[in-house]
Amino acid sequence: MTTERDTVTDAARAAGITVRPVAGHIGAEITGVDLAGEPDDTVVGAIRAAVLRWKVVFFRGQRLDHAGHVAFARRFGEPVVPGRRGGASPPDRPEVETTADRLELGGRYGMAHDEWLQRRRHTLLRGWHCDHGARIDPPAATILRAETVPPYGGDTTWSNLAAAYAGLSAPVREFVDGLRAEHRLGVGYQPRSGDDSYLRHLLDHQVASVHPLVRVHPETGERVLFVNGYYVEQITGVSRPESRAILEMLLEQAVRPEYTVRFRWEPGSVAFWDNRATIHLAPSDNAHLDHPRIMHRVMLSGDVPVGVDGRPSEPVVGTERGRW
Repeated sequence: MTTERDTVTDAARAAGITVRPVAGHIGAEITGVDLAGEPDDTVVGAIRAAVLRWKVVFFRGQRLDHAGHVAFARRFGEPVVPGRRGGASPPDRPEVETTADRLELGGRYGMAHDEWLQRRRHTLLRGWHCDHGARIDPPAATILRAETVPPYGGDTTWSNLAAAYAGLSAPVREFVDGLRAEHRLGVGYQPRSGDDSYLRHLLDHQVASVHPLVRVHPETGERVLFVNGYYVEQITGVSRPESRAILEMLLEQAVRPEYTVRFRWEPGSVAFWDNRATIHLAPSDNAHLDHPRIMHRVMLSGDVPVGVDGRPSEPVVGTERGRW
C-alpha cells in the first residue's frame, strides 16, 4: 500500500531533492534545490507534494531577490497583488509585501506600534491566524523569505489544522462539521477614547465572510478545522456565550504543541505554507532586541472555502472575490 508520505518521498527522489520532516504532524525541510535557478517541473511537483503533505516547508541558504521570489511563486499559482502596502515594500514589485510595513501601521492612526498591537490583541490566542482569513477567498498559500533576522528570537510557529481536526473526538467532529462562523477584520479591537482613526478605518474598510468551521481542502480532500484567533467573530446560529466557549475549545485544540512546528530563521531562509490548512503565529519575543527583522511575503490567490455539506462560504461585506 502506497502512503501519502511514500508519494512525497518518491516525488522528491525523482526530482533529486531531499524532504526531511522536522516535526510529527507538520513541517519539512527541503534541500538540494536552488529556488532562484528556475527549478524544473519535476522539482516544482515535488515541492507542491511536500507542501500538501507537511503543510509548511522550509528552505535555507537561498539567494532570491524580489523578482526571483515572484517568479518562484508563479510556478505554484497566481500571486496576489495587495491593494495597499507600506513604504518598505518594493515599489516595482507590487506582489511583494515587506513585514517592516507593519511598523508603520500604528503611526498611521496616531498610535505607537506597541499600543496598536495591544488594542488589537484581546486574547492570548489572538495572534494565531491564517493570512487574510476574513476574505471570501483567502490566499491558498504564502511564501515568506528572510532578509535580515535577529541573532536569536524572532521564530515563527505554524499549526496543522487538518491534524487538529482529526484529533477531535468523533462526536465533536460530527458536531463542528455542520457549524459556520463569521470571520471579520478587526475582531476584538479596543477603541481609543475620543477620536480613533483606526476604528474609522475598520468601519470604512470592513471585510467579513461566513466560512464553514470545517472546510474541505480542495486538493487533498482533508477536513480542516478552519478557525483562528485573529478573525473569527462568532459561530452563527448559537448564542454568544456558547460561541465563545466553543471557539475557545477549538482554538486550544488547534494550537496544541503536538500539531505545531517552530522555525528558526536565518538570512536566506524561505518558508512556504498552505494557508488553507494552517494557522501561524508571528514572533513577539524580539521587539526588545533592537535588531531589525525584515521579511518579504508573496501570497497566492485562493478559492472560496467549501464545507463538509458542499456549501461554499458566503460574503458579508467588502469581500468581492478576487479583488484586493
